[in-house]
Amino acid sequence: MRTEPKLTRLDRVFARLDREPERPAHIDVPKMSRHRIVLFAATLAFYGAIVWAVVITSWLVRLDWQVMFFRPYQQWSEIHWFVDYYVVLGQRGPTAVMVAAWLGWRSWRQHTLRPLLALGVSLLLLNITVGAAKYGMGRLGPHYATTIGSSEMWLGGDIFPSGHTANAVVTWGILAYLASSARAQRWLSAVSAVTSLGVGMATVYLGTHWLSDVLLGWTAGLLIMLGLPWFEPLIARAEDAIFDFRDRLRARRRRTPAVPAGTPPVLVTPVPAERDDVAARSPRAPVYLAPGPHTARSERTPITPAGSRRPPHPERHPRGSTPSARPVTGG
Repeated sequence: MRTEPKLTRLDRVFARLDREPERPAHIDVPKMSRHRIVLFAATLAFYGAIVWAVVITSWLVRLDWQVMFFRPYQQWSEIHWFVDYYVVLGQRGPTAVMVAAWLGWRSWRQHTLRPLLALGVSLLLLNITVGAAKYGMGRLGPHYATTIGSSEMWLGGDIFPSGHTANAVVTWGILAYLASSARAQRWLSAVSAVTSLGVGMATVYLGTHWLSDVLLGWTAGLLIMLGLPWFEPLIARAEDAIFDFRDRLRARRRRTPAVPAGTPPVLVTPVPAERDDVAARSPRAPVYLAPGPHTARSERTPITPAGSRRPPHPERHPRGSTPSARPVTGG
């Protein structure tokens, strides 16, 4: 009677995951369409307008100071604990780990490295662009401001644009960018926008950023997400190179050493190890040979440590010799 093996819950999960052995064909790679290019250009113009408004100390800088003097963390102190936890959604380390774990599962599930590579490219662009802007403009934060009403630019700071806000846009926006359906993309885009703006407002509440820092950080993150399709060919080439390298490693492991043609096979008979060990441990007993010339069996006398076991017999004579005459006795 044939019985089927009983599968555990974990076996059923992995069996379900293995149903899709190839990369799904319905996942479309975003391209730089005309609509996206127009949005990118408009966002870039908005980015430049914010920087110019801060540099010339316009109404935006005056609004920054008014919000700072308002001190939201004192006005609504009862939500301070919640804001302290919520602002973590914009920190690079925790958010990158969470999103990378999810995208790593998707990469393994769909047999493609594109989700992880897209995340890596977006974070690299974020570090380069936002980092260069931060240290290039050198704006001081509200807690370190020196002159009331000034823009606090080029004084050695590193808060313009807001890194928390830009990181929230990119880290959570990459989930919408990689969504497999239009509906999921719309929902995730809305969630990413609300989350990133909430993180920016949390930094303003805590007094670590100006309001203009948040606006510029949100714009910087949006520029990265809009321009990411330009890097899709690079992501595809990197994925092909990684898979080719993996295939070469597998082929090298399976490769066996080639034998030249015409070489006769050599049969090697292994020597038992026990026989060698016995010979090495116990020397062979010496062989005792009988001295003198070869004698007949009848002429040999067995020699023992106690002497010969044959009793002496006066009438015994060797074979082939003439027996002596027996003495005649009278009856």
